[in-house]
Parts: sequence; C-alpha cells; structure tokens
Amino acid sequence: MPFSDYRKALVTGASSGIGAAVVERLCREGLEVHALARSANALEELARRTGCIAHALDVTDLAGVTQLAKEVEFDILVNNAGVDRPKSFLKADAEDIDLIVDVNLRAALHLCRLIVPGMAARDRGHIVNISSIAGAYNFGGNSSYHATKAGISMLSSQLRIDVFGRRVRVTEICPGRVATDIFAHVHGASKETYERFIEGYELPEAKDIADAIAFAIAAPIAVNVGYMEITPTLQVPGGLSTAKGAASAAEPSR
Repeated sequence: MPFSDYRKALVTGASSGIGAAVVERLCREGLEVHALARSANALEELARRTGCIAHALDVTDLAGVTQLAKEVEFDILVNNAGVDRPKSFLKADAEDIDLIVDVNLRAALHLCRLIVPGMAARDRGHIVNISSIAGAYNFGGNSSYHATKAGISMLSSQLRIDVFGRRVRVTEICPGRVATDIFAHVHGASKETYERFIEGYELPEAKDIADAIAFAIAAPIAVNVGYMEITPTLQVPGGLSTAKGAASAAEPSR
C-alpha cells in the first residue's frame, strides 16, 4: 500500500542506529511517526530534527505500550528494539537470557498482539520485523540472541497466515553487519570496538536499511515484500568448521 494510504507509524528502538534512521525516513514521507526508546535525551533530539512524537518508554513496559496502543491507531509497526549479551551459552547468565528474550522477542509479540488486530479490522497495515542473519545462520557466541531472532523470523511468517484475507502486510528485514553504534552498546564504546567491527569494512549504513523498509512499505497494495536479507557485499554468513574431540585435541602431537 503506498505511503499515502498510511497515517501513523510506531518505531521501537528508535533513539539511534537503524531505528532513528527509520524514523527519519518515515517522517520524510509525511507520516505521524511515534518513536519509542528508553533514552529520553536522544529521543528529544530526534523529535527536534524530524518532528516525530517521542515516547521515552522501555519496550518491555507492558503497561506503557498497552496504553500507547489504546491511544493511537498505528498503520505501520516497526519492531526494531534489540539487545545482545554475546557469550558462549556454556557461560550464559539467567539475567542475560531474560533480558534478551524480553526485549528481542516478548516485546515484539506483545506489540503485535496489541496492534495487529486493529490493522486487520481496518483492512490496512504493515508490520516490519527486524530480525538478523543470526536467526538464519549459525555462528558462535550468541545462542540466546540467535534463538530470539529465529523467533522473530517465524513470527513474521506466522503473522502472514494470521492476517490472511486482510490487506495487512508483513516484512522481515534480516540484516548482517551494519555500520551502527550497536557494537559500542554491546562491546563498549572504545577504539578497539570500532577497529574490530567498523574500521576498514565496507558496510551498509542505517539509512540503507531504512530505505529498504521504505521500499517494502511503498510497494503497491497487491505486493507483499516478505523477506529481505541485507548484508555487506563482502560478508558471507555461514561456513564449515570441523574440530577433533576434546580428548584428542588435548593430546600432544607426535
């Protein structure tokens, strides 16, 4: 459905990175964009720059997001909020698991529960779920994060079935490495973090993801762009590794 048929959008995790870029992009299309994140100062600056409506709210605050969903009829929902605590699952903490599940998966489930029925009743709406290549491919150190992003991917597929017969579209955006400050949030804002994840790499930027989302939303009503995997040209997910057993690896070579 063209942008002209939509009026109001909600973007979570909107204070920086992909979320902020999506807010900027949707505001340029003339939508009333509600930007939700915990960082009040960053949201205030974003609102001054774009004209969005700021909601300094934790996406896991169920009472808060429930009230917001009651007050505003959203035509577009962008589930972007996400956190990570990268470590081997052999060293996983209970608190880390709860946080990752609450922010990455449970919040998106509740927002869809609160907003999608209204879209279906009005026969108009678009849900954009930001997953990750971590939900589709295996690589080490992020098991809880992988599990939640795989959940977002399956949620996106299931929603298409649940809204069958209604003009409610669902798009899953599956990014690889993107040049955002997420790495600083996860690993600390240091020169080492920048060199490890950003410096010297040819990476998509947050605005590139926002433009991809805009492309999906702007498609004709008869078109549902269901899935986009967006990675750097010089990045490939997956791979094949083979290890010896722990006992064999511990034996000295002869």
